[in-house]
Amino acid sequence: MPDTLEANEVPIYDTSDNPTGCCPRFNPAAWEDQQLHFENKLFVRATTRSVFHIPINMGRVFPRTMAAIEGADAQDMKQVLVLSRDLSAWRAEHLFAVTKNVPDHEMVRLSGNFQTKVFEGPYREARHWCEELRTLGSNTPDSDLDIYFFYTTCPKCAKHYGKNYVVGVVGHTE
Repeated sequence: MPDTLEANEVPIYDTSDNPTGCCPRFNPAAWEDQQLHFENKLFVRATTRSVFHIPINMGRVFPRTMAAIEGADAQDMKQVLVLSRDLSAWRAEHLFAVTKNVPDHEMVRLSGNFQTKVFEGPYREARHWCEELRTLGSNTPDSDLDIYFFYTTCPKCAKHYGKNYVVGVVGHTE
C-alpha cells in the first residue's frame, strides 16, 4: 500500500545514495502506484528540440536549467521531480519542480490528480509505456489525459547502475 502523500508532495528521492556523483541511485518501490495531487505546484518550464522524438539538445538545456534553479536556491532535494513530455516529434517540454520563482525562466503552475507507474528499460520503449499509462488512466477521457515521464537518471548513470528507471505520471490537469 503506497504512503499517503500531501498535496504537492512527491515520494522522497534519496539523493544521499550517489556513488556516481551525478544522478543518485533510484528507489523504484517508493514511486510505484503513487497517487499525486498537485494544487498550483510550481515548476520551471524548459523546452528541448527533438528529431522524431529523439532529444538533441537535452544535454545543454538540463544543466543550464538546473544551474539557474540551484542559483536561485529553489530546489528541495527531497522533492526532486522533472516531468517531461513530447509536444510534437520536434519539441519536448520539461517541468522542473521548484520551491520559488527562478529569475529569467518561464514559471508554470500545475494542478490535478495523477497516478504513477515505474518502468525499467530503454527510452525506445516509451511508446509502449504510453499505451500502458493510457490504460491506467482509462477512467479519464483520452482527450483530457496528460502523460508525463520522470527520467530518474541520465544515460551514463543508468549504464553505471545497470537499470534505467522511468516513472510514468498519468492523470489530468484541472
